Amino acid sequence: MPYIETTASVAISGRKEQAIKERMGQAIELIPGKSEGWLMLSFHDNVPMYFKGTNDEPCAICQVKLFGSAEEEDYARLTEALTDILREELEIAPDRIYITYQEIGTWGWNGGNF
Repeated sequence: MPYIETTASVAISGRKEQAIKERMGQAIELIPGKSEGWLMLSFHDNVPMYFKGTNDEPCAICQVKLFGSAEEEDYARLTEALTDILREELEIAPDRIYITYQEIGTWGWNGGNF
């Protein structure tokens, strides 16, 4: 049960959103046991954002929440993949992208908890 929330200071067109969705669906499989079949995504675009004290260049943050945990090397591979996706699809420089991770011990779904 992964969830990735992407917030960006630039517009995300429908075509770009679809491309990002497909690519993130593949990228989540870099975490063992995770798949697009359980992946939830959300996108927030055109958000006023400042990074390093300015808003003169695009920036973004991806907040990744996972049920359970993963190894550091798995997170490193996913960070690289998500950064590449945002760089290629939204033209955001890698040094203006944050990726955060939160491991969740209890996750509710379908009226119950895991």
